[in-house]
Amino acid sequence: MLMNRRRMLVGSSVFGSALALGAPVVLGQAKQRVVVIGGGPGGATAAKYIAKDSGGALDVVLVEPASQFVTCFHSNLYLGGFRSLQSITHGYDKLTANYGIRHARQMATQIDRDKKQVVLADGTRLSYDRLVVSPGIDLKYDSVPGWGQAHEETMPHAWKAGKQTEILKARLDAVPNGGLIVMIAPPNPYRCPPGPYERVSMMAHVLKSAGKKDAKIVIIDPKESFSKQGLFQQGWDTYYPGMVEWLGPKIHEGVKSVDPKTNTVETGFETYKNAALVNVIPAQMAGKIARDSGLANGSGFCAIDPETMRSTIDANIYVLGDACIAGDMPKSAFAANSQAKVAAMNVRAELTSARAFPARYANTCWSLIAPDDTVKVGGSYASKDGKIAAVETFVSKNGETQTMRKEQQGENMGWYAGITNDMFG
Repeated sequence: MLMNRRRMLVGSSVFGSALALGAPVVLGQAKQRVVVIGGGPGGATAAKYIAKDSGGALDVVLVEPASQFVTCFHSNLYLGGFRSLQSITHGYDKLTANYGIRHARQMATQIDRDKKQVVLADGTRLSYDRLVVSPGIDLKYDSVPGWGQAHEETMPHAWKAGKQTEILKARLDAVPNGGLIVMIAPPNPYRCPPGPYERVSMMAHVLKSAGKKDAKIVIIDPKESFSKQGLFQQGWDTYYPGMVEWLGPKIHEGVKSVDPKTNTVETGFETYKNAALVNVIPAQMAGKIARDSGLANGSGFCAIDPETMRSTIDANIYVLGDACIAGDMPKSAFAANSQAKVAAMNVRAELTSARAFPARYANTCWSLIAPDDTVKVGGSYASKDGKIAAVETFVSKNGETQTMRKEQQGENMGWYAGITNDMFG
């Protein structure tokens, strides 16, 4: 017994060295361990609630190579000049200091499901009793003809926040009066359904505020319709008349090719030459670690049990956020945060014999169309008929008072402060 205990303590010490110094292998552990891959809304929230609510009974490791997280949500407000980049950038220090979470600042390169280990970039192996996978999305670089990863700076996507967001902001500010912006919107499913159209609103706001009312934004959309379409289009007509044109697939007949050298976009309807800015938001799929580990199906996303967020492929793994197939729930930060709490409850229940309650989920997405004019969509959700199903939904309506729209912007800012504190505080 003494020898076994000594081995566990040595294993725990080696683990600490692995995080700090990159030691190659971790074998022993004193507590049951939960490893969380990904430090976004899903992963950070799951790590926090597993650690906090287990009262220190579980060893929680957050695997995330970055020291800071720049939120995609509200990055459009940075683009529009309503937020600073610093205000949407958050660190993990409080998670480690307040809840005893260990932060492994490396990329997870492999999940060895047979051995229940996560392999890090330096070869370190982290054993787990339960694994939470929340890697977000990867972009399908081959989904737009002529565009690829090598063209991210010339034709930025900014669908992963940080450097790309800054590039897009700089390119937007440089658009001249009379200049053309072409946005290629993504097909379903993708991160943040209203996001491209809030981005267009913020682009138009920046151009109008700079006196560039002769600039134009053309949206080439593969979808027949999009989230909050009537609200956005009325807003564009009201605040930015003549500046925004949305083209669905029946009109543009598909993107035939783009040329990053000349900023040209050719569609079946028209060729747009020498655009001042081309914003390509490509098709998306679950993050690479989820796909490489066999957790994703043919859709490129990961099927889950709607009652627990457990992977249908591996009972020891939970998949959250943008990477999972969440039924009626959209891919959003609010949704990932909600899913993380359900997963955390079930992980804790399994490993500490705590009680688990029926899954309940929620989501709201706010979109800023113009200063003090914000619309929203959302709902509550539960497990039903083998999927996460909408129980109740709501959406803003055209004709709402300016007072209501301003109040909804206050909700939006309050929600951001609340959810980021919930994730990282």
